[in-house]
Amino acid sequence: MIKTTLQVQGMSCQHCVNSIEGALKEVGVVGKVNLVSSTVDVSYDENLITIGAIKEAIEEQGYDIV
Repeated sequence: MIKTTLQVQGMSCQHCVNSIEGALKEVGVVGKVNLVSSTVDVSYDENLITIGAIKEAIEEQGYDIV
């Protein structure tokens, strides 16, 4: 398992948390949003998904990866 932190712009409320964490769960990634630091901590199996696909799942929800 790889753990990394992504800097994400545009998150401001619980709806943002639910959107991102839900989208990550759908692609098999454990994600934890921190609104205060504008980050998302992700844990994933690099044999099953790429960091690019994780970023795409977040961006599809309308947020920008810095």
